[in-house]
Amino acid sequence: MAEPALPPLIMGGAGFSYQLHPSPQSLPVLDIIQHAFALGLRSIDTSPYYEPSEELLGAALSSTEISSVYRREQYQIMTKCGRIASDQFDYSPAWIRKSVARSLQRFNTTYLDVVFCHDVEFVSLEEAATAVGTLFDLKRQGMIKNVGISAYDIDSLIAVSQRVLADYSQPIDVVQNWAQLSLQNTRLEVHGLPALKAAGVKAVCNASPLACGLLRSGGVPVGKLGDWHPAPAGLRAASQRASTWVEEKGDSLASVGLRYALVRSLRCSEPGFALSTITGISTIADLVQNVMTASRILKRLAIADRELTLDPKSLIGCTVLDENAAAADELLFDSVRRILDRWVDYDFSASPTIVPVEEKQSVVSVTTTPYQ
Repeated sequence: MAEPALPPLIMGGAGFSYQLHPSPQSLPVLDIIQHAFALGLRSIDTSPYYEPSEELLGAALSSTEISSVYRREQYQIMTKCGRIASDQFDYSPAWIRKSVARSLQRFNTTYLDVVFCHDVEFVSLEEAATAVGTLFDLKRQGMIKNVGISAYDIDSLIAVSQRVLADYSQPIDVVQNWAQLSLQNTRLEVHGLPALKAAGVKAVCNASPLACGLLRSGGVPVGKLGDWHPAPAGLRAASQRASTWVEEKGDSLASVGLRYALVRSLRCSEPGFALSTITGISTIADLVQNVMTASRILKRLAIADRELTLDPKSLIGCTVLDENAAAADELLFDSVRRILDRWVDYDFSASPTIVPVEEKQSVVSVTTTPYQ
């Protein structure tokens, strides 16, 4: 089976949610999508849980400004199912089908490029595998191109991937993990990737390369739901020390953090196993900064007598890391990790806010972070 054709850089839709913004309806979503598509960033990841992200993105993509210029196959929509609210999950086949049908309607499309079971660590292994089986059925019906699972807990991702391969004799297409291939935490690369490859997974998405806004100046973002971030005070303080040090060097921690994630993702990719980076965007300034950052470490490829500009969608399968630029950043990467000191590879699951519950049911209430 061919690997899912995902680009190295994907636009995250959580920035259009109440979790990360007090008034997401006020955001210029259509303008952001127009700019993103013009710059070649044409893959979007979101979730019904990131309310009202799906509705806002669906309206933008259905607008004449987009539909008159871009065909559906020229961009990718990735969304999720199974997580209903911050404390409620439903992985039953009936709800999975209902959720996918609702997403199709919101995006006014006949298919979704990827659908993830959202945060599989909060349901039982059997429930997660059954939900994936339901998505496999929808894939056979043409409603979904690729089936995925998402979670923070890497062991849960590995266990579900192994169980699915055993139960269905076919692997999960895409796995999404968050905040664990970053300057602060590299457990996905060290612990997760070998086991996921062994389970037949063909693509991995590294979401939240800035650890949900931790690795930037100004501290973590605070939306309508307040300060939900699981980072303890010591890690927050160390991150701000790192940000100050990077700024003194004429750079920004957000840019350095994104470059690090892209470098590690591209170096971990190989034929048949690709890593992508999902980065949150809620303003045009965010968008431009992220694309400019990517352009610093992605080579522009020459074909015949013309040079391709940075276009993650069109460079699928042939994106090349600029090794000279990456090597020049190594001192920055190492210095930031030294400043983070004992907080390097600190696992957010050590916080009681994201520990999975012991008693798990099809519809389950848990104590968990609002955004994953």
